[in-house]
Amino acid sequence: MTFVLNGSEVQIDIEPDTPLLWVLRDELNFTGTKFGCGMGLCGACTVHLEGAAVRSCSLPISLAEGKAITTIEGLATKGDHPLQQAWVAENVPQCGYCQSGQIMSAASLLASNPDPSDAEIDSAMSGNICRCGTYGRIRNAIKRAASAVQNWEPEVNA
Repeated sequence: MTFVLNGSEVQIDIEPDTPLLWVLRDELNFTGTKFGCGMGLCGACTVHLEGAAVRSCSLPISLAEGKAITTIEGLATKGDHPLQQAWVAENVPQCGYCQSGQIMSAASLLASNPDPSDAEIDSAMSGNICRCGTYGRIRNAIKRAASAVQNWEPEVNA
């Protein structure tokens, strides 16, 4: 299998039905993406595939062949992404377990809708479960980050 992970080409010899989550965590040591339910229902394992938020626990690696994958580690190549900064400013995490998936879903939302309403945020984030119940803070962080994301240019490693 060959794909682009966080901007770098990766080649790996693995069974094609292996879930992307286990390739990321166990084979490539990108542990920011979390295992939650294993059925794609909680959102803890959310990554971007070609820019779209997907559940990596239920996505076979074969569907990522030749495509670009971004994990929480690759969201910002240097420094914090505006969403990560907003998460800190709004004191979003409690236990923190779901937060990488929450941020990845929020980044996908802001990439397609740079000024979402509360209802649009709630709809886009409805597939991400936070056992600590920080949904109000998550919404506030997304709103805080919305304008910053529009003007943010990630630093690229030369």
